[in-house]
Amino acid sequence: MSIQTRRERERAEREQLIVEAARELAEAEGWDAVTTRRLAAEIEYSQPVLYSHFKGKGAIMAAVAVQGCADLAEELRTARTAAHGTRESLAAVARTYTSFARRRPALYDAMFTHLVDLPFATPEAPPALWDAFDQLRLVVEPIAAEGDDTGLLTETFWAALHGLATLVRSGRLPEPGHERRLELLVGHFAGG
Repeated sequence: MSIQTRRERERAEREQLIVEAARELAEAEGWDAVTTRRLAAEIEYSQPVLYSHFKGKGAIMAAVAVQGCADLAEELRTARTAAHGTRESLAAVARTYTSFARRRPALYDAMFTHLVDLPFATPEAPPALWDAFDQLRLVVEPIAAEGDDTGLLTETFWAALHGLATLVRSGRLPEPGHERRLELLVGHFAGG
């Protein structure tokens, strides 16, 4: 292994360590607790080392968001492929999406609530973002009527899931009605 290859591997490992530490700290104490000073102490590197990888907290949060989208895409893919039938796939993905938001609140916030410097819905968007969106699109496509814009329909389904997840998490909608709301959403999208 060349010295250059080893350095690149070590750099990638440090970067992953920073991202993982940020995720863990945010999940334990919230994003306000994630500072470059605190992260440097957590991973036992100096702040300049962090800045050699990321411009600041926003860039770290963006890296966390990309990894979170990859995690979400994998969970949605698993739910989608395990379900049988159009309605069941739609329901499985809806439950998985809102469950992810409840189980991983700080990660979900980095992905979809906090302002991060990531291009969404553009060709420049990282592949993980497209993969997560595609998992939603794949369950919406079969219910699209002729002439429907599948992308817009998928965005609408996503927006509904995000709204439900966010409103339940914040206590603005009571948790006991969550499953029924998902059933209504899926029924509306699936046509009955």
